[in-house]
Amino acid sequence: MTGLLYGVGLGPGDPELMTLKASRLIGAADVVAYHSGTHGRSIARSIAQELLPAGVLEEPLVYPVTTVRSEHPGGYQGAMTDFYDESAERLAVHLRAGRTVVVLCEGDPFFYGSYMYLHDRLSGSFVTEVVPGVTSVSAAVGRPLVRHDDVLTILPGTLPAPELARRLADTQGAAIMKLGRTFPAVRAALAQAGRLEDAWYVERASTSAQTMVPVTDVDPSAVPYFSIILVPGGDRRIGEMSAHAAVVPIPVPTRTREDGSRSAELLVVGLGPGPDRWSTPEVSAALASVDHIVGYGPYLDRIPQREGLQRHASGNTVEVDRARFALDLALTGERVAVVSGGDAGVFGMASAVFEAAQDEIYEEVTVTVLPAAQAVAAAAGAPLGGDHAVMSLSDRLKPWAVIADRLRKVSESDLVLAIYNPASRSRVGQVALAKEVLLEYRSPHTPVVIGRSVGRIGESVEITTLGELDPASIDMRCLLIIGATGTVVTGDRVWTHRFVPAADVAAARAADVEFAAEFAR
Repeated sequence: MTGLLYGVGLGPGDPELMTLKASRLIGAADVVAYHSGTHGRSIARSIAQELLPAGVLEEPLVYPVTTVRSEHPGGYQGAMTDFYDESAERLAVHLRAGRTVVVLCEGDPFFYGSYMYLHDRLSGSFVTEVVPGVTSVSAAVGRPLVRHDDVLTILPGTLPAPELARRLADTQGAAIMKLGRTFPAVRAALAQAGRLEDAWYVERASTSAQTMVPVTDVDPSAVPYFSIILVPGGDRRIGEMSAHAAVVPIPVPTRTREDGSRSAELLVVGLGPGPDRWSTPEVSAALASVDHIVGYGPYLDRIPQREGLQRHASGNTVEVDRARFALDLALTGERVAVVSGGDAGVFGMASAVFEAAQDEIYEEVTVTVLPAAQAVAAAAGAPLGGDHAVMSLSDRLKPWAVIADRLRKVSESDLVLAIYNPASRSRVGQVALAKEVLLEYRSPHTPVVIGRSVGRIGESVEITTLGELDPASIDMRCLLIIGATGTVVTGDRVWTHRFVPAADVAAARAADVEFAAEFAR
């Protein structure tokens, strides 16, 4: 019969914080294993030494030296894999001989504990049990850490500093483990997240040598690996900064009133489709200038945290609520950006912001859309915020009959239509023909955006109607956006509702019922 394997949590350091079960199992063990450095000293063994039975077999599991890890063909991970494989085999020999093996673990075995790697290798072949222990986080607090609905986040200090800063900004309470050489980067991340002045450093928690001081008072060169940083939550709300956080003033062009004061402005920003290198310099500069970013959580995750930046994340189906929150911030004079993935004006937040901004209380807020791709749409507002189609009027690669047929089908479908290549020196009559086709299905009052040389010298954006559109004024430098039923003009902004009018929904459902009945026959 094989022996039993126990992973026993010893707590953070004070032997009196060990559980009764841990003490009993240690006193009855045939073999006691523990991790140690090359110097041979083991924190785990020192905690439990008074409980070790006479004659017990000891298995010190000595971590490989740094040079071995760096010279291993598989690097650090390869060296550690070999170490745990060899350690597990040493314990397996005792288990196969029927001995009871207790592995001593500081804190809790499954809370960043080294025991778990032995458990992974041995639990499939031997009976195992894990005895929980008090963690250093619980032992070191000495003051309220989180309360009520506070969120507590446990973070490894080995995370990259930008990622650590982002996570610190998105939580109320935090505990940061694995310090040592990572301490300078962790301190920088705390500063970027506006949490440095609230953070406490704890070393040798629960022991007679415990140290607890503000992180700002710590000498980075004297920080051991087994130390932690605690950031209490208290009444802090996610998206609000510590009262002590320093806001770095960043000079940025702003709209001003005649009296010289800054007017209320809300930026709506598209991050582009993916990598940071695909964001525009204008967007990067805008994000560097604001004090608040508002958006869907995964999109905010793409923006590095910096000192003074407050993050306001929300779910994926509360766009108008999110827009109102941002508008309210802007009304108070705060620098605010609403963030979208891709282009904010294409199925993004721009339409939701314009929808919310119809409320007269936001009359003083100027909404500015920064494009990620659709420059004309952004300059006009958010005309592509709903379903839309994109066509070229050039007949160099397809006959006009095909173009006209597609124009009719788009119009029948009530889609917003963006028209590229509307005219050239050799094609001077197609805009007039297109207008004629579109007017077969659309009201002459349909909003039309004419963007000319947008982003270049001579840029202009004109808002007109389909009936008033002058084909002779259109050339190759233009892009046209023809609105749909849901497209409206608010002041000097054109935007399209994200929802389909109720009458259209009813008609579509009736058509679905008719189709289903026909299909069933």
